[in-house]
Amino acid sequence: MRQQKLLLLQEGGARAAVLVDEVIGNREVIIKGVGPQLSGVAGILGATALGDGRSVLILNPVQLAHRGDAAPRAADSPGVRAPEAPLVMVVDDSLTVRKFTERLLSGHGYQVTTARDGMDAMEQMAVSLPDVILLDIEMPRMDGFDLTRKLKQSPRTACVPIIIITSRAAEKHRRHALGLGVDAYLGKPYVEQALLDQIAGFVQSIPRHNGGR
Repeated sequence: MRQQKLLLLQEGGARAAVLVDEVIGNREVIIKGVGPQLSGVAGILGATALGDGRSVLILNPVQLAHRGDAAPRAADSPGVRAPEAPLVMVVDDSLTVRKFTERLLSGHGYQVTTARDGMDAMEQMAVSLPDVILLDIEMPRMDGFDLTRKLKQSPRTACVPIIIITSRAAEKHRRHALGLGVDAYLGKPYVEQALLDQIAGFVQSIPRHNGGR
């Protein structure tokens, strides 16, 4: 029977023990950044290229081991209900954009719902309102401008912050969007931290709309 090995790891003041089947060896590597699809995933330090040309991910086992430590537990506070995570709606006709943005936001603790165009978004918001809307402009059936106009004209949805994310970088498009009541205007490709900062600013200052109100 093969004897397993216990690795004791430390990062700053955090420690973790990892049980492994075999220790193959150790080496010094140059860690490179990963693409935007993985940059928001907890526990991934980066990537490196091996001598045979293969690319491998570099993980942070200490961070992975402690991922759940900071999560609130209902059993720790009997009778106290943890606050529900803010809900962000991503409205974009690009499946790639929807999936990438959903992964980014989910990795930062947000609930995410997606819609492929303005009509789809309206149908979903008839049931439940998001806390923030991320909205593309060019979409079939109902574009971002038309959806913004409808939302800002309705007392039920007028207070929901809208962040436009679009490839239309011309100042005239930005002015038109802000004139319709858009709360922020970002270009594609967006800077992840800039988007996260915008969302955080809105969810900290608005009441929650979840629950079909």
